[in-house]
Formats: sequence, C-alpha cells, structure tokens
Amino acid sequence: MTTQEAAALVEKYNQGKASAEEKALLERWYLLEGSQTIYSDTEEDLPTLKAELWQGTLERAGLEETPNNRRPMWRRYAVAASILLALSFGTYRYFHQEQTKQVAQTHDVTPGTNSATLTLSNGQQIVLNSKPKGQIAMQGQVAINKTANGQLQYSGNATEALYNTITTKRKEQYDVVLADGTHVWLNAESSLKYPASFNGPERKVELTGEAYFEVAHNKAKPFRVLSKGQTVEVLGTHFDVNSYSNEAATRTTLLEGSVKVIANHSEQFIKPGQQSIFNAEGLTVKTADTELETAWHNGDFVFKGENIQTIMRQLARWYDIDVTYEGKPSSEGFQVAISRFKNISQVLASLESTKGVRFKVEGRSVTVMQ
Repeated sequence: MTTQEAAALVEKYNQGKASAEEKALLERWYLLEGSQTIYSDTEEDLPTLKAELWQGTLERAGLEETPNNRRPMWRRYAVAASILLALSFGTYRYFHQEQTKQVAQTHDVTPGTNSATLTLSNGQQIVLNSKPKGQIAMQGQVAINKTANGQLQYSGNATEALYNTITTKRKEQYDVVLADGTHVWLNAESSLKYPASFNGPERKVELTGEAYFEVAHNKAKPFRVLSKGQTVEVLGTHFDVNSYSNEAATRTTLLEGSVKVIANHSEQFIKPGQQSIFNAEGLTVKTADTELETAWHNGDFVFKGENIQTIMRQLARWYDIDVTYEGKPSSEGFQVAISRFKNISQVLASLESTKGVRFKVEGRSVTVMQ
C-alpha cells in the first residue's frame, strides 16, 4: 500500500466510513509501522499518517485534548489503545469467521450420486444421468429404457448376443434390470458386462468391483457371475459380490437361496448368512455379517472393526478422493455406522470421535494423521 492509499484510508477511518476490510488493512499497516519494504513510498510521510490515525481514534472515542478536557495522557492513550485493540479483534473475528466458512465450503466433499455410463455393442457410450426417462437405445429387438427414478431396464428378445457394459466411476452407483428380470445394483468404481438378451443354456455376466444381485429364478438357465478368478453360479437368489482389484480377497455373501462358488479348481456351496472368501490361500467359507457386507446397498457405511486403510479405500471410491498417510497407518479397528449420503466432513468427524485419528482435507485430497 502506498502512502497516498494509506492517507485515503486514514481519512475514511477518521470519518467512520471505512469497511471491515479497510480497517483490517489499515490496522495491519499501523502495527507494522508502515514498513518501507512493504507499504511506503516516502519515509517522511509515515509519522504524519500514523499521528492522524491516532488522533482520529482519540476523536472518535471522545478523548481529544481540549482546554476543558485535559485527562492524564496515560489514561487517554490506554482508552484509545483499547479501542484499537477491540476494533482489531472485531475485524479479526470477522475475517476468521469468513475464512472458516470458506474452508468448510471449499474442503467438504459431497457424496456420490446415481450415475453411470452405458456402452452398447457397437461401442457407443451413453452417459445415463444426462438422458431423460424413456427409451434411450435399441439392441436388436431389445429396448433399453430409463425409468422415472433413473433405473435402466431391458425388455424384449434378440437372436444374437449383443453385449452391453454398464460402468460406474468413483462417486457413482447405478442399478439395472436385465432382460431376464434380474436386478443388479452396482457400487462405485465397478462394471458389469452382460448380453442385451440371454440366449442359450445359461445366463452369464462379468463383474469388476462390487454388485448386489437379485437373480430372477429360472431352473433351466443357471445364472453365472464371473469376477476376478472365480465364478458364482445360482438359479435364483440374492447375494453380493465384492471383487475390487485393490482388495486382497473376493467376497461373495449370500442372503437368500443357494450359491455355488467355483475358484482355483475348487467348489464351495454357501447358504444364506454365509460368505465365501477367495484369495491367494484358496477358497473358504465362513459365517457372514450380512449387515456389514450389504451396508452400501442399503445406503450406509458400516464399519465393525475394519482398519483405517480398509475404510479409506471405501471412502475414496464413493467420494472420489485421493488418500495419503502421515506416518504408519494404525491397524486399530473402528466401530462406525453412518449414511453414505452425508458429506465427507461428517463421515470423517465420526471416525475422529471414536479413535486417535485426525484428517486434513485439501480439495479432493485427504491426509490421515495418527
């Protein structure tokens, strides 16, 4: 700030017309004593400007020296200084509050939404949330429609196998009803490849990521899900398959019906309430926590002893954030249940309240601090 600019601000200040921003700028100039390296053009102007600012403070406080009003100098200075201090605190609080609001708005991250990209058999891609309800494409004699609530539905029959792929990116989820009536919900960062119409002796789809299936019963045509080295075979049932590439195991959790899981030349039948786990050590079956495994499908995050790295991988998919760690990540488990449709600040606050972990959010980057 030049001395001319400072002089203009001093005049506005003494007239009581300075804004909060101008007061803050002028007070900073005053406290820094008009440092030549930052603010001043001519050194000799500084004492005059500072004297005018000080005199203006005295006058506005009703403390200017007159023949009939000669208070002790130290009292007048003390009162004037207290006014400057109070004014400085007020403008600091104003700017601090505004900055806090801005940080909250800038640093918070909204949750994912219902959106996906459909790739047709000819390679054409359709961004589904950009399309209105109604028919969006034809695959042979099969119509692809988008319902009022955003669901994708296939109806009709095709004589040839025309494969479609529905893909969700980070911060997306979607659901589709296949031509046989099977209902599939895709979690974030997932894809499902399937024929527009199921012809032949089986119904086969290919999954990456995670999906929840409600398979339409057809005893004559088994339904098979291929995912990361395993095949899930069913006739009609409800189950969840989690096969993300950055997870150590593929988990298949059964809620209703019967499922056969085939992986690495071995087979396992699982019953409702059970879960198969396929990893480098092979294929095993255990009792499942169905609430935990299907929480995403029900619109929630549920953590029951998961460590912070496992949790942050889920949050990264749903909020499209980049996660880094300060120091070695803790292996402690967390017990948290919260809606997936909260902003990330609320989810992180819930995690902070349960364990000795803190988070720093900068844009879409989240740093985990122990």
